[in-house]
Amino acid sequence: MYSPRTGAPAPFYEKIKRVISDNIAAGIWRPHDRIPSEAELVAQFGFSRMTINRALRELTDEGLLVRLQGVGTFVAEPKGQSALFEVHSIADEIAARQHQHRCEVLLLEAVNADTQQAQALNVAEGTRIFHSLMVHFENDVPVQIEDRCVNAEVVPEYLQQDYTTTTAHDYLSLIAPLTEGEHIVEAVKASAEECRLLTIHEHDPCLLIRRRTWSRTGIVSHARLIFPGSRYRLQGHFPS
Repeated sequence: MYSPRTGAPAPFYEKIKRVISDNIAAGIWRPHDRIPSEAELVAQFGFSRMTINRALRELTDEGLLVRLQGVGTFVAEPKGQSALFEVHSIADEIAARQHQHRCEVLLLEAVNADTQQAQALNVAEGTRIFHSLMVHFENDVPVQIEDRCVNAEVVPEYLQQDYTTTTAHDYLSLIAPLTEGEHIVEAVKASAEECRLLTIHEHDPCLLIRRRTWSRTGIVSHARLIFPGSRYRLQGHFPS
């Protein structure tokens, strides 16, 4: 296999990507199917684990795969359209920097939607929804508060997942694949409790992203993502 741009032999990870992509295109692996693990692919192809990991990571970024830490890698459902900003798992972003991610789950509960939650999810006030509150760490430094409400009808088993081994983003992407996304970005002052969770001072600047995601069945979730301004950079990719 040769690179179409240079005519030189393609890198090993590109060969793995081509095999996986061809299997998906041919219907050998269908949406939601679990593909072989990294160890199984290493044994099958004889390439290093680093090579296999890069191939899987790039296919995930391209939307062909969904990776759930501690669970496996699955074929993604084809997306109807692309969001203006690519939406990635914070765990994957941290791993791409060769850093360690961990998550502390502070709340995971069923609640009756208040007025704001009902508007965000486009459901009636008082509807039973799911609410989660988590803090994400990079090398044991808190970098994000994730305050999320989820449409319980679309994702009925949301509360049964272990979000210390997979992210809410990755689980939702598998169960209700993203077809549309909305970002609202603001500079905010964190509350006293948010400052405590992020270990920042009262007047330190923060970035708030309000993110709503849709699947084919409607709005899936609304998340308030709060980042210390000194620990986050907003980066988007615009299609040509």
